[in-house]
Amino acid sequence: MAIAIVDDTPLNLTLIQALVRKLTPAGTEIVCFTSPLEGLKWCESHEPDLIIVDYMMPDLNGIEFINAVRQLHPADVVPILMVTAAHEKEVRYQSLTAGANDFLTKPIDRHEFDPRVRTMLALRSSHTRLRTWNDDLQTEVRRQTADIVARERETIARLARAAEFRDPETGAHILRMAHYSELIAQRLGLDPELCERLLSAAPMHDVGKVGTPDHILLKPGRLTDEEMAIMRRHATIGYDILKGSSSPMIQLAAEIALSHHEKFNGSGYPSGLAGEAIPLVGRIVAVADVFDALTSARPYKPAWEIERAVDFLKTERGQHFDPDCVDAFLDQWAGVLAVRERFQDEEE
Repeated sequence: MAIAIVDDTPLNLTLIQALVRKLTPAGTEIVCFTSPLEGLKWCESHEPDLIIVDYMMPDLNGIEFINAVRQLHPADVVPILMVTAAHEKEVRYQSLTAGANDFLTKPIDRHEFDPRVRTMLALRSSHTRLRTWNDDLQTEVRRQTADIVARERETIARLARAAEFRDPETGAHILRMAHYSELIAQRLGLDPELCERLLSAAPMHDVGKVGTPDHILLKPGRLTDEEMAIMRRHATIGYDILKGSSSPMIQLAAEIALSHHEKFNGSGYPSGLAGEAIPLVGRIVAVADVFDALTSARPYKPAWEIERAVDFLKTERGQHFDPDCVDAFLDQWAGVLAVRERFQDEEE
């Protein structure tokens, strides 16, 4: 506990300090200032539990001092007692308006002084307990929120893993395209929370493939038109699996599953959306997913050279892909190479 007393009369300081000492526990720091400017300077670097200040002082009177202190410490944080002469009613009114919590009249009466100081210290103690409780509550809310997010991520990871068991694409592909998506979103200046959510939701983009028959999903050769029509259903199947969740992360995953095969020129599926009618997250994931699919080996094709895949992105800029998303991806090239190095396909 720390209590500041500001009075330009040393005798008054000694008297008030003695009265305060009798009311406070051992170890209480009582700091006294005959100069209001020095007292104010001390308050700039300390948060006292109580300030007792006289009105008539040189340099700053009590009201000016209170006004300055209230710029540092609100009235519900640091209580202030103003000491005035009994006839200075207007001063007392002004002190309360300036932010004093209570006032004492001169000459100081111990029977009045003791209960008023106790009340101010109790006020301070209650506020401190409330502030601590609020801090603890916020910490608990953050912890509970983190637990919920962790469970959501686990659910998404397990669903993505289930799709992975049926899909010839590798788990490393899912990690790479998710991190590519995050890089693009960051370059586009999206909110950091959305970028992080996108990183977690992007692996669910092809979860609908759990509903694609094996003879189509695992076919090593080119699909017929009929088979391609069935394959393309995975976008809506994935959306149907994920839609309706109360989780913002899974809601985002549903949006990605439905829209990441749309093309900027309107020739994609399942809805033939074009331009900005395609959700931004779908446009982002389209670039990340296609680039990694092209540069990854599959049972039905060898991996493309990186330069060839980059040329494809540039050629399809404004056709298949959102130009801004392509530019953002290429602008993050050092990050792209770092992701490729970090998440490599396992050797057979």
